[in-house]
Amino acid sequence: MSLHEFAETHEVFNQVPSLDGANLYRVDLPLQEWTRRFGGGWAEGQLDAYGALAGGPLMQAGFLANENKPVFKSHDRYGNRVDLVEFHPAYHELMRTAVEHGIPSLPWTDPRQGAQVARAALNYLHNQPEAGNACPLTMTYAAVPALKLQPELAEIWLPKILATEYDPRNVGIEQKAGVTIGMAMTEKQGGTDVRANTTKAHAVGMGGPGQAYELVGHKWFCSAPMCDAFLTLAYTDKGLSCFLLPRHRPDGSRNQFYIQRLKNKLGNWANASSEVEFRGALAWMVGEEGRGVPTIIEMVSLTRFDCMIGSSSLMRQALTQAAHHCAHRKVGGRVLAEQPLMQNVLADLALESEAALALTMRMGKALDNPHDEQEDKFARLVTAIGKYWICKRAPAMINEAQECMGGAGYVEETILPRLYREAPVNSIWEGSGNVQCLDVLRALSKEAGVLDALFAELGDGHGDARLKTHIQRLQADFRDTADIQYRARQLTEDVAVALQAKLLLEAGNATVSDAFIASRLGEGGRVYGTLPRGVDAEALVARSTPHLI
Repeated sequence: MSLHEFAETHEVFNQVPSLDGANLYRVDLPLQEWTRRFGGGWAEGQLDAYGALAGGPLMQAGFLANENKPVFKSHDRYGNRVDLVEFHPAYHELMRTAVEHGIPSLPWTDPRQGAQVARAALNYLHNQPEAGNACPLTMTYAAVPALKLQPELAEIWLPKILATEYDPRNVGIEQKAGVTIGMAMTEKQGGTDVRANTTKAHAVGMGGPGQAYELVGHKWFCSAPMCDAFLTLAYTDKGLSCFLLPRHRPDGSRNQFYIQRLKNKLGNWANASSEVEFRGALAWMVGEEGRGVPTIIEMVSLTRFDCMIGSSSLMRQALTQAAHHCAHRKVGGRVLAEQPLMQNVLADLALESEAALALTMRMGKALDNPHDEQEDKFARLVTAIGKYWICKRAPAMINEAQECMGGAGYVEETILPRLYREAPVNSIWEGSGNVQCLDVLRALSKEAGVLDALFAELGDGHGDARLKTHIQRLQADFRDTADIQYRARQLTEDVAVALQAKLLLEAGNATVSDAFIASRLGEGGRVYGTLPRGVDAEALVARSTPHLI
C-alpha cells in the first residue's frame, strides 16, 4: 500500500454555499420595503441592476482594492515633485461604476420626490462590497449645496461634478468631462475644533466671495488627495472662511498643494487619506467672508447623512453574511439558524439592521422635502442623532455577526474583518460621538421649533403604551436642563431609539416593531442575543436571510 493513499485525510463537507454573485437588492427585503415606503420605489429597476453589480463584480473589486493599497509617489523618476497617489485598477472600477450610476449626482440631476431616498439605497448597496471609496463619492455629492452659494464657481464646477463620467487623469478641469471633490478642514493642533486652525488666506486681488486667494498652511486630514478640488478652511482678516482649492491652476499647471504622507489607518484601506500643505495654493472664496464654518456645514450635514448610510450598509452586509452562514452550517447535527439561542442572536442583529435602515431612509425623506419647515427641522436634528447612534451601534453589531460565523468570520477570506475595521471610521469622521451629541443640544437650544418638531414626529406612542411612556419621559428629561451636557449621550440615545420604534410601528410589521420595542424599551439585555420571551425570532431571521435568486 503506497503512502499517497493516506494523503487525503478528509473530505470537505458542512460548508455553506457561496454568496458570490448574489443580487444584494433582491436578497434584502427590508431595503426594498423602506425604499418604497419613503418614495424611492421609482428607482427599483436601477436598484435591482446595482444590486447585481454590488454582489458580483464590485464585491471582487472590493477585495482587490483592499489587498492593493494606494501608494504615494512624491516625485517622478527625474526628481520632479508630482504628488501623485496611485490606485489599483479595482479602485477605479468601483469609482467609475458609482459615478456612472449617479451615486454622487442623482438627487441634483433628477430632483423628483424620493430622489434622496433612491440615492441612499444605491449608496447602501455600493458600500457593502467596499466602503473605502465612499469618501470621495460622498464629498462630491455633498459639495453641491455649498458651491451653489457661489454662482460664478458653481457655473464652472457643477456641470462636471454632476456628470456621470469618471475621469481619474491628473489634469485640469478644462480637460475633464467629470470631476470629484474632496475636503480638508482639520489641522493637527485643533482637530474638530476648526477655530484653532492657523492656515491663512491672502487675497490675490480685491478679495471677497468668489475671488482668488493664496492659501498658506497645513491640513492634518485631507481626503481624498487625488480629487480635482477641495473645500477647505482658512483665515482672512474677517475670520475663518471657506475656499474651493483645485489641484490644478487655470493654466493647467499644478497648484501649490503638497501631500506630506498618506495616513496608515485601522481600516478604510482602499481610500487615500493624507496630510497636506498649502504653499501659496490658489483657491477661491465660497460664501461670505468670515462665515466659513456655516458655509462648509452645507457639505458636512450631507456627509454626516452618508455616515448613517455607510454604517447601516456595513451592518446589513454583516447580517447577510452571518444569516447565510447560519442557514446552512450544522452544529450537533442541526442547522445553526434553527437553534433557539442562535435565532435569538440573529433576530437581534436583524432588528438592529432594520432600525438603522428605517431611520436612515426617513432622513432621506426629510432631505427630499427641504422647503417643508417640519422636515427641515427634523433633518437639522436627526442628522446628528442618526449619525451618533447608528455609527455607534455598528462595530459591536458587526463583531456579533463575526461570532455567528466563528473562526470563519475572523479570517480575511471573508468580508467580515474588513467590515469590522471599516465600522469605526463613520463614528469618528465628520465629528465623533460627543460632537454629535453637543450638536443635538445646540440645535434644540438655539433653533426655534426644533424640539417641537421632534415631538410632533414622535407623536403619542402610536398606540403602544411602552413607547408612549418613553416619549413622556423624554419630554421630562428635556425640560430638566440641569447638567444636560453631562446627559447628552443618554438623551441622544433615547431619542434615536424612540424614533426607530415609531418608524417600525408605522410601517405596520408587528413582528418587527413588537420585538424592537420589547427589547429596546423593555426587558432586553445589554448584548445582542438577549431578546425577551415572546419575540417571533424565527420570522425575524427568515425576513433577513438571503434567499439566492
